[in-house]
Amino acid sequence: MRKGTCRRLMDVGARRVLISLCSSFLALSLVAIGRGQTPSPTYKAMGTVVSLDPAGFTLQTDSGARLTVLLSNSALLLRVAPNQKDLKNATKINAGEISVGDRVLVRGHISDDQKTLLATAAIDMSKADIAKKQAAERAEWQRGVGGLVNSVDLASSAVTISMAAQGVTKKVVVHVSKDTILRRYAADSVKFDDAKPGTFDQIQPGDQLRARGTRSEDGNDFAAEEIVSGSFRNIAGTVSLIDVSQNTISVMDLKTKKPVLVKFTADSQLRKLPPMMAQMIAMRLKGGSAGGPPNGAGGGAAAAAPPAGAPPSGGGPGGPPGGPGGRRPGGAPDLQQILNRMPPATLADLQKGDAVMIVATQGMASSGVTAIMVLSGVEPILTSSGSASQAMFMSPWNLGGGAPSGEEGTP
Repeated sequence: MRKGTCRRLMDVGARRVLISLCSSFLALSLVAIGRGQTPSPTYKAMGTVVSLDPAGFTLQTDSGARLTVLLSNSALLLRVAPNQKDLKNATKINAGEISVGDRVLVRGHISDDQKTLLATAAIDMSKADIAKKQAAERAEWQRGVGGLVNSVDLASSAVTISMAAQGVTKKVVVHVSKDTILRRYAADSVKFDDAKPGTFDQIQPGDQLRARGTRSEDGNDFAAEEIVSGSFRNIAGTVSLIDVSQNTISVMDLKTKKPVLVKFTADSQLRKLPPMMAQMIAMRLKGGSAGGPPNGAGGGAAAAAPPAGAPPSGGGPGGPPGGPGGRRPGGAPDLQQILNRMPPATLADLQKGDAVMIVATQGMASSGVTAIMVLSGVEPILTSSGSASQAMFMSPWNLGGGAPSGEEGTP
């Protein structure tokens, strides 16, 4: 009796029969595994509930598969809070309390086709509790710090970062303890969900780093509870091919003299400098003004908007401009403040031959890179002979602070 048969039984008002027959049928089929002599081994799966039915629910597993979960009458159902690390404070629930959007860890016996599981136990984390936890963590990230890594002290487990705040770059020492959670951005993503567990020795100068935790009273030190870091790629060159249908462009990299495939996602940001503004920036950079290249971090890195939809943090990206026209007093123009004032552009606004400056993921050699920030209209800047302009697009861009997007709790 397959799923379609069970649904037809429900249509004739036999929900109790449905549960009984489906559960009994699956139990019999599981016992039949191994030539009918041995039951299937215990199977575990974790994922998100995507639909409900009288017999149980459908789980979208973290591995990407769809799993029909049937709850036996004797199944142990528990609910835990997102911040719980054991079952000491778990509460018993009934099947009717499980909802779409909940995160669930199930254990039981799997069918031959690996598509149906008769659960003997399920640990549920409600969608509402996850949302509350995410809101609290997002607020913590917002109060955290973020910027470019200047140096790493392995002996003292400390990282010094350059953090942009109100048009001024400040250095903050981030302290790491044995309890600090360390994550690294994936090679092809800047989303927090895709970050992998990391180690302290993976953090390198030039990396982007964000941390949540506790800031000292003077703001110079930060005790990190969680850190996410990663290495990103700067690309400057001209657009050689545009494929709007595939959301990609090909750029001839000025540094490597090789084409790079750049993919756009819903999180990619695109801005275009007005010609007059680009000329003014190029003139100031070529003149080597006393303030040096924008942002002062990473040997003169320009500030870019936070990746993947991260909300702007107070005083950082999205904060008040450092001076008239996005210019810091006595220094070069602050591109972050300029970018914040420009309306978003689209891929259709680009043309073949346009000069662009790109911050992207490291990417894979076979699949290209994913754009975080793309700035077009930069021809005057790239053609400027000033050393400041060269540093501007060859050095890492400071992606600033803010909350990483896509946090998700797991049981």
